[in-house]
Amino acid sequence: MKITLSQIAPRLGGGNISRHLELIQAHVGTSDVIVFPELSLHGYLLQDKVYEAAYTLEDIEPLIEASKDIDIIIGMAYKTHNAIYNAALYLSAGTVLHRHDKNHLPNYGMFEEARYFFKGTDVQAFDTLFGSAMMVVCEDLWRASMIDRIAQQKPRLLFVLSNSPARDFLEGELLIASQWDAILKTTALLCGTTIVFVNRVGFEDGLGFWGGSCIVSPHAQKLAMCTLLEEEIKTFDVSTSHFDIQRMIIKHE
Repeated sequence: MKITLSQIAPRLGGGNISRHLELIQAHVGTSDVIVFPELSLHGYLLQDKVYEAAYTLEDIEPLIEASKDIDIIIGMAYKTHNAIYNAALYLSAGTVLHRHDKNHLPNYGMFEEARYFFKGTDVQAFDTLFGSAMMVVCEDLWRASMIDRIAQQKPRLLFVLSNSPARDFLEGELLIASQWDAILKTTALLCGTTIVFVNRVGFEDGLGFWGGSCIVSPHAQKLAMCTLLEEEIKTFDVSTSHFDIQRMIIKHE
């Protein structure tokens, strides 16, 4: 399975669909799935702009159409009826195969998501061409209850879309990167799943995002990793049969 990690710096507010389409078309025929970060269509610090920036499914029809040639995972402010969600969408075969609305909206320190987004209430596995999968968005995975829900459903693949800012530099080490590393490896071990983590880069109003997108095996091994702090779009060839062997060795009940 060829997975493209699209570690980009989205423009704040919009104008990102064309960039997505360019990257998608560049990987048709050489990748099976291309994964973008949280809110990749909008940027992160939308605040009051979210009401005009949010998209409906009609607005992203070109991306849905493009999924006839390659599976696509995007992050977007999804507008439906009178609600806006911080959502991850899995597009495949010209349809929206699955949507996950972020369950845990951070509302502390620099984060104000609960002021602008409605809270998702569910997380479910779904079938893809590559086996069962689940999606979560950033803060979702910082909850033991969410990891337990993932473990109960035993997905073959877990896609984690993130907008994690760089903070807490200690003795040359980026603490948030170390914390994410521990969470991803622990989740992979406890859930017996392969994790695809895509985090954005770039700056918005003084916030810098650190990247570090990676793929983690069920044995908590880093199979692939992008650079820190820089845009990088990179495709990794991952053996799915190897994943299945690892899952059997772990012997999850």
